[in-house]
Amino acid sequence: MMIRLGIIGCGNMGGAILRQWLKAGMFQPEEVIAADKNPTLREKLQKELGVTVTSDNRQAAALAPCLLLAVKPQYAPAVGKEIEEALKQDALVLSIMAGYDMNMLHALLKNDQAHIIRVMPNTPAMVGEGALAACRGQYVTDEEWQRGMKLLSCMGLAEEVEEKWMDAVTGLSGSSPAFVFMFLEALSDAGVRAGLPRALATRLAAQTLVGSGKLAQETGLHPGQLKDMVTSPAGTTIEGVAALEKGGFRAAVMDAVDAAVQKSRSFHA
Repeated sequence: MMIRLGIIGCGNMGGAILRQWLKAGMFQPEEVIAADKNPTLREKLQKELGVTVTSDNRQAAALAPCLLLAVKPQYAPAVGKEIEEALKQDALVLSIMAGYDMNMLHALLKNDQAHIIRVMPNTPAMVGEGALAACRGQYVTDEEWQRGMKLLSCMGLAEEVEEKWMDAVTGLSGSSPAFVFMFLEALSDAGVRAGLPRALATRLAAQTLVGSGKLAQETGLHPGQLKDMVTSPAGTTIEGVAALEKGGFRAAVMDAVDAAVQKSRSFHA
């Protein structure tokens, strides 16, 4: 069977995306070649998933009509030099490299007409509940775009965005799982402080976050309205809300997202 997908960079996100695509039947293991410099990771992928693995990025670029670039931004220049001559001219390239805009990607690949879809996923894609934003390069055909969005949709919510919004997306949904996990840890700690066993506190807190997100999605109500549904006059919740406001909770969250946005912008300033 012919190779249909190449992946360069098989760490947390690259590996997670590959697993989701295989799970969804988007590709068969024998259609995939995965390139990574880490021999331990290559061996694990080959044994677990049955895909072809290589340490040669050029091999993955040369064989695949669809290529996922999933390396960290600091490694991109070296990867670009390796694959610029090997990459098929009409290959569909999906890049999840934070901060690398379309102009930078075209320059990296030494191809002004490369077919590029720029993607910002987040770690919940590992369990098929990701928030993924994608912007379409100028030379991506309608068929390629539909195929790309189908690939992304099997990992969660996939939204088309203008490229000018990608830094904001990076800060909001790309980085924010870390902020959510900090909140989850704090909720669990609070439960333990109040006398709950750690495992129970974490399960309750995690399900509360899952359920709250689903409630917001399915009702379409403003978050403020959903908050008010829980907040009874002179009740327990309003006391907690007041404590959060006193601690500058909302301002801290906004500042955290803004800091991540600014860092993303700095990559292509």
